[in-house]
Amino acid sequence: MDLASLNPQQRAAVEHIDGPLLILAGAGSGKTRVITSRIVYLMTRGIPASQILAVTFTNKAAREMRERVTETVGSITNSGMVISTFHSLGMLIMRESIDRIGYKKNFSIYGAADQGRLLRDLVREFAPQGEKFDADRILSLISAGKNRLETPQTFRYNPGDPYAALAAQIYPRYQKRLKAFNAVDFDDILVLTERLLREHAELREGYQERFRYVMVDEYQDTNLAQYKILRLLVDGHRNFCVVGDDDQSIYAWRGANPGNILDFEKDFPGTKVVKLESNYRSTGNILAAANAVIQNNPKRKAKQLRATGEVGRPLNLIVCEDEEAEAVQIVEQIRGALYRKEANYSDFAVLYRTNIQSRAFEEQFRYENVPYVLIGGQQFFDRKEVKDILAYLRVIVNPSDEVNLLRVLNYPKRGIGTTSADRLICASSERNCPLWKVLAEVITVEGVETRVCEAVTKFVDLLTRYKQLFKAKSGLSGVLQSLIKELGIEAELQRSLDNPELARRRMEHVDEVINALAGYEEREAQPTLRGFLEKVSLLDNEAPGGDSKEKKLAQDAVVLMSLHSSKGLEFDHVFLVGLEEEYLPHLKSISEECDVDEERRLCYVGITRARKTLTLTHSLRRRKFGKMIERIPSRFLEEIPKELLIVRDSQQDPEVVAEEQEKQASNFFSNIGALFED
Repeated sequence: MDLASLNPQQRAAVEHIDGPLLILAGAGSGKTRVITSRIVYLMTRGIPASQILAVTFTNKAAREMRERVTETVGSITNSGMVISTFHSLGMLIMRESIDRIGYKKNFSIYGAADQGRLLRDLVREFAPQGEKFDADRILSLISAGKNRLETPQTFRYNPGDPYAALAAQIYPRYQKRLKAFNAVDFDDILVLTERLLREHAELREGYQERFRYVMVDEYQDTNLAQYKILRLLVDGHRNFCVVGDDDQSIYAWRGANPGNILDFEKDFPGTKVVKLESNYRSTGNILAAANAVIQNNPKRKAKQLRATGEVGRPLNLIVCEDEEAEAVQIVEQIRGALYRKEANYSDFAVLYRTNIQSRAFEEQFRYENVPYVLIGGQQFFDRKEVKDILAYLRVIVNPSDEVNLLRVLNYPKRGIGTTSADRLICASSERNCPLWKVLAEVITVEGVETRVCEAVTKFVDLLTRYKQLFKAKSGLSGVLQSLIKELGIEAELQRSLDNPELARRRMEHVDEVINALAGYEEREAQPTLRGFLEKVSLLDNEAPGGDSKEKKLAQDAVVLMSLHSSKGLEFDHVFLVGLEEEYLPHLKSISEECDVDEERRLCYVGITRARKTLTLTHSLRRRKFGKMIERIPSRFLEEIPKELLIVRDSQQDPEVVAEEQEKQASNFFSNIGALFED
């Protein structure tokens, strides 16, 4: 392999083999190249691929890492290496060993929709009479507890908070129901993996021996459960390399703990630390602004991004009258760049703190016929018609999955109404047996009409028959196509939707599930229906045929997205909008200084997405509940040196603005050398 193309710091990271290694990789510093080069280097030093484990957070990142390694060493040499997300790693361990903790190996994974239905049932059952509670909020509290590895018995909550108190009451029932359905939710994948490794020494030691060299990307984003899993895997050999940037830790709301990377040297004495500070993405003045902002966070690893390219243009700061003027100004900037043939639409991104800020931009872009894509819309596998088909497949694999069983019991309509379904559910409860068993013995249930018994029997026979077909036949997608045809899904969509065109589009989504299964069959050496469903459950934003993030970003269109969604991406021209107090930093964070630190990291992430130009905006007033409210500029603007900024008012005369910008730019370039010397 070619080490000569690496800079000295990158090479030092690649060539470190044994013992703990902390790679502090600043934005745009080539960390992916370092990770893949280090994996290849380990193999050139005689370490078998099967002893290397690389873990990251998204399927996309894992896939790209695997492809880069394969390009260098070939698929045969690469055979046996595990490059996966945390949840895929958890599934690997659980598939082999979950029966040790009382689950059957044909367990189901409940996604957000399945969890939501189960939680809503429990909220209706246990909420105080006459009071309404948001089931999603209850679920988020339980999820946060799981990320802290709190069981139903150790769940920490504030008894004075009605939501927290109800969550504490529901959590044990929620887990009991999941267990009864032989199902786990997304958080359980990590919780149960940690439990398996912690409670079963021989299992833990087996994985420690199997994975002698462990690497983790984006370590600053790990939560307690992920941290514990990693500790259990590496404590035997300490050949542990983590890559990350504490300055880009922006996911505390989902349990990420930047302390994991800040305390790494304390957790692993003798750690070698390598700092990657050479930035290959952004211009010098963009990095100067980023460095100036982030250095105001007190708890961080000292580092300074340095540009490998040109100084570049000064940053633009546009002061806008209101959110409409903000959108108009950005359209003008984009139109001007396109007129001068300096860029394409896809070279521009508008980044904001909250999704509600997209409204004004969407309206203005539509009015001006500016093509745009909005990142964060509905995902393919979240569509109702798709979830209905997946529900059938999940029940075929695991008949104990009662949430999905009830979803498809009368879909398409087969004459099993709510009253009959309630009678069957009651019989299941009275007999203390799974609902599937009650359905299979429906003729023994009192009070169920003959026509309903016949419908239920046909339903059970259909699912039993297709279970055998999916097992017996190699063409899984062909079996699914037959199932969809036999169910009469197309006729049901046409019947239930007044709009024929909408019914056609919904049917196209159903057909795309078949395509997704066919694609899975082509990629896997031993494809199974269970394997496909696991892949679907573990997908983040990579739904085949859907409006995935990747598919949207491939279009020639301006990108609208939140700062959280922008992490890991880069654009030639970035508009960081709404730089005002209560937006960035967000209102929720201002009362607690540690939260403001995370908001500052968000601002830093936004700045470092820009390659060539960065435009900052703030409005003097915005509408709230129909009234104009005065706005205060963000404190983060004050942290950017004035000599880096060209300031303009959106109401100024264009000729005056141009003259003033020329003066400011001249002053900027004459002073920039002194700034970098400092």
